[in-house]
Formats: sequence, structure tokens, C-alpha cells
Amino acid sequence: MLDKLKSVDERFEAVNAQLCDPNISSDIEQYTKLMKELKQITPVVEKYREYNKAKAAFEEARELSADGSLDREFRDMAQEEMETAREDMERCAEDLKILLLPRDPNDDKNVIVEIRGGAGGEESSLFAGVLYRMYSMYAETKRWKTEILSASETGLGGFKEVSFMIEGEGAYSRFKFESGVHRVQRVPETESQGRIHTSTVTVAVLPEAEDVDIDINPADLQIDTFRSSGAGGQHINKTESAIRITHIPTGTVVECQDERSQHKNKDKAMKILRSRILEAERAKQEESIAGARKLQVGTGDRSERIRTYNYPQGRVSDHRIGLTLYKIEAILNGDLDELLDALITADTAEKLKSTTGE
Repeated sequence: MLDKLKSVDERFEAVNAQLCDPNISSDIEQYTKLMKELKQITPVVEKYREYNKAKAAFEEARELSADGSLDREFRDMAQEEMETAREDMERCAEDLKILLLPRDPNDDKNVIVEIRGGAGGEESSLFAGVLYRMYSMYAETKRWKTEILSASETGLGGFKEVSFMIEGEGAYSRFKFESGVHRVQRVPETESQGRIHTSTVTVAVLPEAEDVDIDINPADLQIDTFRSSGAGGQHINKTESAIRITHIPTGTVVECQDERSQHKNKDKAMKILRSRILEAERAKQEESIAGARKLQVGTGDRSERIRTYNYPQGRVSDHRIGLTLYKIEAILNGDLDELLDALITADTAEKLKSTTGE
């Protein structure tokens, strides 16, 4: 590990030197690429240098504590400093193990979230709306931008399905464990007997696919236009602005009728299509890896029940890590950090366990 860290430190110095070169700073593409690399390796280098500083302090204190020419009190102080430095070295070593874990290349990307009502009819659609609001409010706390890409609303204010993009650095790293089935237990407003109903909503989380990530041949696309349905006044009867794109090789179908402009609907539909195809490719690659590790926090499978929101008890339970929080109102208002931090911590611990073979 130390050899690897030394080479990272050397690379850090080399990148800094390149960034000072006028020829590099005038090349926007190269400069941006180097700045991105510098940002990624800086935390590792800072922790490595902290480790070296603690190691130097440890060696110095050990020499002093073993020096018989010094008085007893001074040697005892050196012994205490040696123990403190040892603890600092161990802490830095553990932090470095985490920092050196392979990064998910999608972590910094924008994210596309798709929410669909499942079992439970109208109640399920209403809860899909609640989850959309929860994610939107969380994005707002991070100063990230939320944009609806496609939506099929119900008469009572819910969604049969809604796809939206969240734009912000690190958005995927925070949302990626939300894929799966979300279960809600509550008394619907229409329930006169006060009985608790159980409904489900399916969430899919996709990193935004960029042009460089996946190449889609236009010849593989079937593009159909049709008239929008739902709210929209007379406009929906006049123009075929809604778009349906079918990727023939994979059978992936995306519809978008959110905008009045056919061009805008096509752009949004292509964003979703790219991300779905890229995610399917990623899933296929992971499945092909022999003995692939199943994450403690779940497979990300849309059929996997990951969380329950119980209104009568005021609790939210994540079944993958056995975490229950009695703050349902705060969570549904976008206070997700405690929940997401716990999932990320569990995933990191599982990766470390796989890396060390413990």
C-alpha cells in the first residue's frame, strides 16, 4: 500500500507542475482533466502525508524513550508521545484503506430517478408523488437542480410514473442505493374504517449517460410521435408533440410528453434512453463477473424491497442494513443524510471486508 501511496504522491506533484505550465492552462480540455484528477487524489495525498508526519513523530519519540541518558520523566513523556503517534498512524492507515478503494466512476455524475406506482392502486400513485417530493427537497438542500423529464400524473395529484433528473456534483453517489421497492403502510384518506393499507412504489436510479459513455446508432431507433394525453388544454388536440423512442436491439422504449415542443421531448427521451441502456450494460457486465459480490446494501434490483415507511409508528426502516429511524416526517421532507450516510458506510465496510478477505 505504501508503494502505491508514494506513486500517488509523486503524481500529485507532477499534476501540480503541469497545471503551472502556461501551455496547459490555455488548453481548457487538458486543464479541466488535470484539475479533476487533482481533486480526486488530493484527499489521498493529504492523508498519506499526515501518516508520514505521525510516523516521523513516532520514530523520534521511540528514540528518545530508549535514550538511557535522559531522565525518567522525560522518557515517560516520550513514551506517551510515541503511543499517540502510533494511534495517529493506525487511524491514518484505516482512512487510507477506504480512500484507496476503487471509486465508482459514476459517483460524480448527474442522476436520473424513475419512480413508478406498484401494488396499491391510487394510494401507490400518491406515495410515488410523496417520494418525488422527498427527493426534490433533498436535492434542494444540496443546491442541486431537479428537472422532470417525463410524468404521468393521476387526478388526485400522484404519479403513475415520473422520471426526473437531478443535476449536481456527486448526485449519483448519494442516490445510487435508492433503487428498489419502497413500501408504505398508512391509512388512506379515503379509508373510512381507519384500516392501514400497504402499497409499494418502485424506484430506479440511473447515472446520466454522456455521449462518450455509449454510442447509439440512429438506425437502431424507431421514433414515433403522438398527441399528448392528460392536462394541457386545447394544445393536446392540435399537435403531435409527444415522443416515443424504441431502441430496436434492446427493446427499450421511452416516452416523453412533458414539453410542448417535440424537439425538447425528444432530447429528454434520449437522455433517459441513453441512461437506461448504459445501466443495462453495466448490470450485464457485473453479472458476468464470476463470484460477483452481492453488496450488503442490496443488489439495486428493482424487485427487491429495500425500505418501509410506516406512518402510524412514525418510522422508516431500511431492511438492507437493519436501520430504523423514528423521524418519518423529517425524512419525507428531504432529511435523508442520516439514512444515506448509513448506507454508504455499510457499503464501504462490505468493500473493505471483500478487499481484505476477512
